[in-house]
Amino acid sequence: MTPGATGILPSIGIRSRRDGFRDMTNKTLKVALLQETDRGSVAANLDAIEAGLRAAARAGAQLVLLQELHNGPYFCQHESVAEFDRAEPIPGPSTERIGRLAEELALVVVASLFERRAAGLYHNTAVVFDRSAKIAGIYRKMHIPDDPAYYEKFYFTPGDLGFHPIPTSAGRLGVLVCWDQWYPEAARLMALAGADLLLYPTAIGWDPADSQDEKDRQREAWITVQRGHAVANGLPVLTCNRVDFEPAPDGGRGVQFWGSSFVAGPQGEILAQAGSGQRELLIADVDLARSETVRRIWPFLRDRRIDAYGDLAKRFRD
Repeated sequence: MTPGATGILPSIGIRSRRDGFRDMTNKTLKVALLQETDRGSVAANLDAIEAGLRAAARAGAQLVLLQELHNGPYFCQHESVAEFDRAEPIPGPSTERIGRLAEELALVVVASLFERRAAGLYHNTAVVFDRSAKIAGIYRKMHIPDDPAYYEKFYFTPGDLGFHPIPTSAGRLGVLVCWDQWYPEAARLMALAGADLLLYPTAIGWDPADSQDEKDRQREAWITVQRGHAVANGLPVLTCNRVDFEPAPDGGRGVQFWGSSFVAGPQGEILAQAGSGQRELLIADVDLARSETVRRIWPFLRDRRIDAYGDLAKRFRD
């Protein structure tokens, strides 16, 4: 683990860009990423999350990011209608518990749940709390994979809320989810809507049958593309991945989740990174003022040729 700088800092005050000038007396935000394993039950996983949130608060964190679908195993390794029993409404029991903790500990928390929106309608949904039990906003995963061991299209309806940052006391959070990581369009739209940070709850890992070279290439590609989002948009990126081996429920090979949760600065620099084989509470300090500095020397948003990008709305330029 490569730690960021430490030290307990006062809360920052940030006003929405739509409210006017953002007064950041203290521009450093202490963040925490809780890289965890499946503990075997919803209750055990929520207990581990509570312990992690309390540890993050003791360390002075103001914002905590949890991993994708943290309440249980990554069930999308197979297709089974019985797995829909894992879904819950939002608001619901998990948001009630996490919200109470966010309020008690004065934390901004980004959670990730299997949402039951209606009978037969389910989403992979990130939920944001702003130092309150009340939900500050949600994001429904937009890009849904359908690959061996990642059969998410069977379970999740694509998101219908678009790409809109969620205003919080820690800044405007551009929350995306896992497979969204591979799409520069998603990160760009969050940046264009005024996001101060990009955050990705994640569940990704290796096929145990792959060679070590292939495993290394996949992990490095995953890190590189997200560092690219930081660079292209001049924004910090926070990515929290699950860790450890999870067997496939149908007897398949299973997935070795590679952890490696990290925080990158607005030039793609790694500020802190967790290991690939263990649970970790990763702490880092993020200087929110650096985005302004970086965008002044690399004015990518200024130089975009928005008059020439119409074909991006096409599936392919035949």
